[in-house]
Amino acid sequence: MDISGQTGVDARTTCSGSVRIAIPNKGRIAAPVLEIMERSGLHLLEGGARQLISRTTDPHVEVLSARPIDIPEYVATGAADLGVTGHDMVCERRSCVEEILDLGIGRARLVLAVMEDSPVTTPADLANGTIATEFPSIARSFFQDKGIPVSVVQVGGACEVTPHLGIADAIIDLSSSGSTLAQNRLRVITEVLLTSTILIANPAALKNKADKIEEIRLALESVVAARGKCYLMMNAGRSSLNAVKAVLPGLSGPTVMEVASSEDLVAVHAVVGEEAVYRLITQLRRAGARDILVMPIARMIR
Repeated sequence: MDISGQTGVDARTTCSGSVRIAIPNKGRIAAPVLEIMERSGLHLLEGGARQLISRTTDPHVEVLSARPIDIPEYVATGAADLGVTGHDMVCERRSCVEEILDLGIGRARLVLAVMEDSPVTTPADLANGTIATEFPSIARSFFQDKGIPVSVVQVGGACEVTPHLGIADAIIDLSSSGSTLAQNRLRVITEVLLTSTILIANPAALKNKADKIEEIRLALESVVAARGKCYLMMNAGRSSLNAVKAVLPGLSGPTVMEVASSEDLVAVHAVVGEEAVYRLITQLRRAGARDILVMPIARMIR
């Protein structure tokens, strides 16, 4: 596949002193991915994601904005060293890339579904039938692996309506909550693939630019690790310390430090889940903690 002629992007490996990251320019994961980039410290310059190629605050890192489906091929050919896209896109393109980090966003299932009143209960029941999907490569592989002959029709959207129009006997489509399928009176037969948003790397770049790529991967991972966490700081009397420690879940137990201005007080710090803070504040006060501070965490490196 010649991607350079389609977009004007030079499909050659980027120069040895820099790393190019391809990120989605549209779709449901575009905004969350850009937020992770910004929170990691890789701030986009010159108009940000609206430009095809943008510089970042790191002079050795630039960002390529592209369609999610094209990103695996950009990375495989060396037009980009790294890319952020869905695992489903990598599987659909069958691109030769390395998956090096799950960003934990855009989680969904690729499912095989039929109309609610369909007699179909297993994939085998669809033998010689027609499957509509935006993922023809994944669909063909799924049925070929099971030895089930089907015809695959590629559609560009609104996959859910095809069984109702008589175009297909079943669909293979992404489902996050299942509500869209239910609204269209469709029933899931089986799960085809689990997907989420991942960081992928060009195999050659992963070797030749290992230090810089690991720096970027660690920066993004630190944002992912901090998601949904906050930092609790408080003082407690020594006599209350055990009761306070018993309340705190912490990642590896709370950190206890001396308070220079008091022999009786100690400082207690812990990282906890944001959802637990509401309950913990009352419990900590009852256990003897005071001067409690709750702080957001931007990045966390384990």
